[in-house]
Amino acid sequence: MADQTDPQASPFDAIFQSSGLDPSENKGRGRPSNLPKRFWKSVEVLEGPDGHAILLDGRMARTPGRAILASAHEPIARRMAAEWAGVGERIDPRLMPMTRLVNVARDRLADQRGAVLDDVAAFAGSDLLAYRAQGPQGLVARQTTVWDPYLTRLTTHHAISIQPASGIMHRLQDVSALAAVRDLADRRAGDGEALMALHMATTLTGSAVLALALAEPGEDAGRAQAIWQAAHLDEDWNRAQWGEDDEAAARRATHWIDFEAAAFVLSVTRRS
Repeated sequence: MADQTDPQASPFDAIFQSSGLDPSENKGRGRPSNLPKRFWKSVEVLEGPDGHAILLDGRMARTPGRAILASAHEPIARRMAAEWAGVGERIDPRLMPMTRLVNVARDRLADQRGAVLDDVAAFAGSDLLAYRAQGPQGLVARQTTVWDPYLTRLTTHHAISIQPASGIMHRLQDVSALAAVRDLADRRAGDGEALMALHMATTLTGSAVLALALAEPGEDAGRAQAIWQAAHLDEDWNRAQWGEDDEAAARRATHWIDFEAAAFVLSVTRRS
């Protein structure tokens, strides 16, 4: 086997580089002909001191920050390995959401955990589920039916009260509630991968409440899809009334790829 600790950066590292904390930024949107070509044949997962590492032709893959590309959780590493094995002639990072998520978690979250938790709490201050339509009545009823159980669970299980309001006026949430959201997010996201997944789910849904529901302990095969639909309730209502928006549909499909990866990470890392 070739040297497994070769520190040389991969020739396409820059294509995974993100300007922020959110892998859903989907950098590297160039034409397929501008993307780097696949240069490996075999993909393996090897357990070692850094976790379950990805090997390409027997050599350690590296993140853009030159860390070993590895996960503490074997199922997550297996998902990354499947992404690498599934690459065609050229490397399209948009189709490698788990790799992008782990890249950011390993390269950027070590000294930014507090800032990421602050951001999740800030989303709760203007949470999607707290903004309710004034009409039509069908939409109002739908929001109440779908969204209220998430807010109720947050209150009954964690004593956190996020108050909804109708209309476009911003409603300030209690600072103690936002602090409690931050503390809960800190408990739910035990490591960098879980925190990155929680943050990604928050930004993609516009709701810290929904992201925390995704991270709740327990098995629920339909949880991710139900939460995704809850996040797009207004969009689906408008689509039913006015028809499909092709651009919105394409954007939603792209975001689902990242959301599903985040949901998978949280399903692996859920903790009480």
